[in-house]
Amino acid sequence: MPVSRSEPTPRVEVRRSGRRRRTVSAYVEDDRIVVLVPDNLSKAEERDWVRKMVARLQRREQRARRTDEDLLRRACALSDQYLGGLAQPSSVTWVANQRARWGSCTPKDRTIRLSERLQRLPDWVVDYVIVHELAHLIEPGHNEAFWGWVGHYPHTAKAKGYLLGWSDAARLAPPDAATGLPLGDAD
Repeated sequence: MPVSRSEPTPRVEVRRSGRRRRTVSAYVEDDRIVVLVPDNLSKAEERDWVRKMVARLQRREQRARRTDEDLLRRACALSDQYLGGLAQPSSVTWVANQRARWGSCTPKDRTIRLSERLQRLPDWVVDYVIVHELAHLIEPGHNEAFWGWVGHYPHTAKAKGYLLGWSDAARLAPPDAATGLPLGDAD
């Protein structure tokens, strides 16, 4: 079932479990959202958790539906906001073949490719990867000038830490000494 903002009240099934102590989880099954909660939650706590979990699934679904055209528009807006409009990509696309990278850029034809793995991550992290790749349209290498451009994005340090933690947890690759990111990530 596609969960979307145009569907304000999706069907929700709450399943209580006596074995579940603290965790709450949710997933889409057929035409409804199933929320799994501990049996000891009050009705008010249950309502709060159902609201949170439905909103989380809706955000995830919305991110997964972003088209390449949406990505290009987002990249242009980020370039205007943080790079003075100097980095204008010809295309920004989702790709499935990047398992050791978050993104890549070809400055010669001004194309940017983003790993589909990013679709599961928060928007501010995706924006960081886009800004990182946009900066390569201004400075191809990872020199001081390049990092100066990337540093205009206010969540750079936090996003780099998030990606490093995610990559370490997934054991994707050892970190590069110069960037602190797994080798090949966000290049």
